[in-house]
Amino acid sequence: MNPEPLATDSLQCDVSRKFVRVLKRRDNGFIEFEFSIGWPELAVELMLPQRAFEAFCRAQQVRPLGDPIDDRTTTIV
Repeated sequence: MNPEPLATDSLQCDVSRKFVRVLKRRDNGFIEFEFSIGWPELAVELMLPQRAFEAFCRAQQVRPLGDPIDDRTTTIV
């Protein structure tokens, strides 16, 4: 039996594409968020203070993704 070859298009990863999805804004000023490179569906969860989060987003040149909480929380300064 010959297995079908994998579709290489779905395996391509463009590491220049970076994404952020805000999960929660805590009362103590921390932002919980997902960060992904290449594939938006494969992410790590991180948490940073507001100013550090904004600096991180600028440095990484992220693209905000839809937010499960509220679209206003994806504003990246």
